[in-house]
Amino acid sequence: MASPEPTAAAADRADPARRLTSTDVFCAVLLLAVLARLTLPRVWSEPGVQAWTTVFAALCIQAAPYLVLGVTVSTLIAVLVPPSFFARVLPARPALAVPVAGLAGVALPGCECGSVPVAASLMRRGVAAAPAVAFLLAAPAINPVVLVATSVAFPGRPEMVLGRFLASLLTALVVGWLWLRWGRTPPLPARYAAPAGSGRLERARATAAHDLAQSLGLLTVGAAAAATVNVALPSSWLDGVAGHAVAGVVALALLAVVVAVCSEADAFVASSFVRFSPTAQLAFMTVGPAVDVKLIAMQVGTFGARVAVRLAPLAFAVAVGSAVLVGWWVT
Repeated sequence: MASPEPTAAAADRADPARRLTSTDVFCAVLLLAVLARLTLPRVWSEPGVQAWTTVFAALCIQAAPYLVLGVTVSTLIAVLVPPSFFARVLPARPALAVPVAGLAGVALPGCECGSVPVAASLMRRGVAAAPAVAFLLAAPAINPVVLVATSVAFPGRPEMVLGRFLASLLTALVVGWLWLRWGRTPPLPARYAAPAGSGRLERARATAAHDLAQSLGLLTVGAAAAATVNVALPSSWLDGVAGHAVAGVVALALLAVVVAVCSEADAFVASSFVRFSPTAQLAFMTVGPAVDVKLIAMQVGTFGARVAVRLAPLAFAVAVGSAVLVGWWVT
């Protein structure tokens, strides 16, 4: 009788020269933070350091619940849903499966951090890369929680809610179709394969623990990068470009990438940019859930650097174009 497939954790233990993982980075950052807090108390009282830690903690606290939700959903998909289910639900033609997968994002209330493990789980269950990418981009931006938050952030302006829905869905569909034509997604790294276990409950526990540890490490790296940019970016830079139509759109689109606000909260940030045009505000809300620094970090760890390097600029360009097109029509 064939021996069971080794788990990812077992493979790591068996290989003494294993590669550095995001979990290692997470533990190292946590250890360094504790040591620095104990040995350098004066440094932590500096305004810049306090601002950095505030932004870093806020990003992690915002994203963590939805990351846990995403890991939970991906675990349920991996353990309970048979691969044949997706063959029945999704159209056989990938070009038709892309819009179906994109619209399915309405059903997952969460941010972009939670959509990454779910998209990876879909791919592990046999879903083609293009529909999974469409779901990955649509779910954080068109779900009911995000749309309600947008309506609260922009009271009396339903065109901003409609514009966000249309621009984000258009982004997901266009990127999905382009990925179907030109994208190349290799198999997921072996360390992200669902571990085998003695039973369904054991497989669920092992899968959830493994994915959660990896995702938290990647979130930590991305949040640290976003906090650094938040502190280093001068506010005068934004004031100088707010009055220019094209520069304003590009500025808020780039800002959405680096500040990495959770999609449930980014509408409130966008509404605070009162000097910018509605189209620029819409660009901020369209680009953020599709590509930001913490999302790029998670995509690198989940799908590989080659995929993230191609997907991030493609999603950025399509999101900006979609926001401008929809903003010109709706707002």
